[in-house]
Amino acid sequence: MTVESVPPGAGPGECPFTVERPVMRQRWERLTFLHWAYEPDAVQALLPAGLAAEAHAGAAWVSLVPFFMRVTTGRAGVGVPWASYFPETNVRTYVRDEQGRPGIWFFSLDAARLSAVVTARTTYRLPYFWSAMRLDEGRTDEDAAAGTTTYTCRRRWPGPGGAASRAGATSRVTVRPGERIAPGALDARDHFLTARFRLFSPVRSGAPRTARAWHPPWPLRRAELLDLDDTLLTAAGLPAPVGDPLVHCSPGVDVRIGRPES
Repeated sequence: MTVESVPPGAGPGECPFTVERPVMRQRWERLTFLHWAYEPDAVQALLPAGLAAEAHAGAAWVSLVPFFMRVTTGRAGVGVPWASYFPETNVRTYVRDEQGRPGIWFFSLDAARLSAVVTARTTYRLPYFWSAMRLDEGRTDEDAAAGTTTYTCRRRWPGPGGAASRAGATSRVTVRPGERIAPGALDARDHFLTARFRLFSPVRSGAPRTARAWHPPWPLRRAELLDLDDTLLTAAGLPAPVGDPLVHCSPGVDVRIGRPES
């Protein structure tokens, strides 16, 4: 049984509960968050019954999040590098359920390990896809002192029930991470987009399932978007994003995942 308690006085960006006996431990690292504002109705049309698009300043938000995943299980925190460490890219939005609980709805999750895709689909019922992926850290020709990060993704297998148009979707993102953002400099929108500690997955028995994900507050950095060529958002049925995204980067956090629940 997953034991969860509520720590006193959780502030902005802090998880309002703990997961003391996780079924899985993960580390999400070398992340980039690209966020676009959308019309709430466009997002709501793609959500299942029981979930409502959550707006900030009148807009729903959709995020493209490429990163590197490390998965461990058991008390010893054992992970097998060739099976448990891999790039991943998520397309997500921000929702509340009928109980008013805030969380994340994933339109898609691409991962470079087929075993992880199958496991996540069967246990958490998440819309994972098996993809060829790379995460490259290098330097630009223009500024040899400035590091860059490039994430690439090409979808191989859309998975059971996936639309044929989803196969072959691609994404390429190149960013230059910038300076650290002091915790006190983060505003309400920053917390709205990143401080999310619950995920929802497709319905079972009439209501979306959910799971808790505890982690410490994000250490966030500013970032410059150098290159973007993406079809993952439109493959999910979303309209093409308009305008430049809001960008965050993070070196990462350690995460404790609770078991699926109602």
